[in-house]
Amino acid sequence: MEIVMIRHFQTQGNLEKKYIGRTDESLAETADLMHLVEKRKKDCRNVDRVAASPMRRCIQTAELLFPGKNSVLYDKMRECDFGTFEGRNFEELKHMPDYKGWLDSGGTLPFPEGESPREFQARCVEGFSEAVNLWIEQEAKKAALVVHGGTIMAVLSWLDVEGREFYYWQTENGGGYRIALDEQAWQQGQKQCREIQKL
Repeated sequence: MEIVMIRHFQTQGNLEKKYIGRTDESLAETADLMHLVEKRKKDCRNVDRVAASPMRRCIQTAELLFPGKNSVLYDKMRECDFGTFEGRNFEELKHMPDYKGWLDSGGTLPFPEGESPREFQARCVEGFSEAVNLWIEQEAKKAALVVHGGTIMAVLSWLDVEGREFYYWQTENGGGYRIALDEQAWQQGQKQCREIQKL
């Protein structure tokens, strides 16, 4: 099975380089949005199943890329809750001790009043696994997931047979990865993948 994981297109918060997790922003109407949509559609040909985070930015991206296809929404694949960092950017946070401590940890500490990386990854992986199990049951050949940058990093750092770390899988808005998943191996409990390619 081929799975395409796509990060939603830009929101205003993304343009302002803010931590946007639980904030339910819509897509920004940028000048190049439709050009990016057409460019990404080439990677989305022949998709027969679509799933998405239930946040507006993901639903809107899925509607642009897969018009007429209903997306199955997975609450577990929402973006991370950034706690007290939510809605702020580096310039607004750089003098806060909590933020300095989080940066010094390499992003491994829990977000103050938000989620821990471990909790976040566990729920994203659970949501991804639910989607894959459904697609296998439906005998899907090519499926798409429209989610968040953090969700992609959480899932791929878990799936990757080489064990590359979380931030290795960072991708731009509208970017993503193609995964070749062996359904039989998956059902036998072999959850890691050898074939993960950047779109």
